[in-house]
Amino acid sequence: MNNSIAFPTSSADLRVQARDFVTDASQWIQDHWLNILVATAVAVGVFFLLHFVRGWGMRLCRKGEGVANWYSIIGRAVARTGNFFIVMTAIRLVKGFAGAPPVVETIIHFLFTIAAVFQGAVWAREIILGMVEHRTRGEDPAVGLSSALGIIRLLTTLTLFAIALVMVLSNLGVNVTGLVAGLGVGGIAIGLAAQGIFGDLIAALSIIFDRPFRLGDTIKFGASEGVVEGIGLKSTRLRMPTGEERIVSNRKLLDNEIVNASNRIRNRIKYGFTIGYDTPPETVERLPALMREAVEEQGYKLVHGGVNGFNENGIACDVEYESEGMDFPAGVHDRVIAAILKRLRGAGIAFAYRTQVNLVSPNPVEAAAPPPAED
Repeated sequence: MNNSIAFPTSSADLRVQARDFVTDASQWIQDHWLNILVATAVAVGVFFLLHFVRGWGMRLCRKGEGVANWYSIIGRAVARTGNFFIVMTAIRLVKGFAGAPPVVETIIHFLFTIAAVFQGAVWAREIILGMVEHRTRGEDPAVGLSSALGIIRLLTTLTLFAIALVMVLSNLGVNVTGLVAGLGVGGIAIGLAAQGIFGDLIAALSIIFDRPFRLGDTIKFGASEGVVEGIGLKSTRLRMPTGEERIVSNRKLLDNEIVNASNRIRNRIKYGFTIGYDTPPETVERLPALMREAVEEQGYKLVHGGVNGFNENGIACDVEYESEGMDFPAGVHDRVIAAILKRLRGAGIAFAYRTQVNLVSPNPVEAAAPPPAED
């Protein structure tokens, strides 16, 4: 059956089609009034059933509110079901039982197609936007991603409803080849003109979904370090340790290797020092045990403590220990250093200092005299 509608080309054709439609409808009602009543009752039942499903979606949305799960995503999409789609779905399901004439079936099919296509676009938009928003549930959208999310909403809405419009026009029998080609060429032209903006937008989407960092994280990239204060459509704002704000392009930021200091699971600190060459060998052998006692006394794990080589001033040593959490509490390093000093002094170990030896000739006059000239 051809479901496309032939539109009248003149007022006379319109009057003829209207008269034929009224005649066919009257004859259909007289011949199938009982089937029509039963189909109407079933359609009313389907209508209320779909309204119940929409109400269930609203409750599901409230159940998942504030939690990053699929409850609120699916619930919000179902809650956006329109009354026109519900009515046309109910009529579409019962039209075959009522024995409607071909022209009525064609009209029902056409209206249902419009309702289904645009309702599908609304559902797809809500699911896509719900996934994006719930992916960024931990962020403050008013500060961080409001501009990026606004552009995402606009682009998603325009794309989905443009596709829905093309499908409806195609169902009407309109040749949409030229329209699709025009939209494609226009999209390419806009993309080329704003490729920098779209590059940063894609980078913003990468930040949203991949989450290399969040608001408040301390990150390092290249030779720079700062606290993330805002993630926008084109750039990310960082507060540098010296107090100034640095604005970095999202694309440039992701091109660098990023170190997220806020996500580390532990931290390490390492000190180096030098002891004198006059330290007895048996005392040097006790050095690792002394370092371990000093560190573990403060409740931390020793990674390395002891001799690691020689230098021009004395015996090079170091001590390295790690925290149990992401960072050390305040004052820990002072207590560890004090414990190390206490044990070194108790063992009679002294630090080596840079020294300088001046050699003086016993006869300054001879030392200052120039060498004899060669023959």
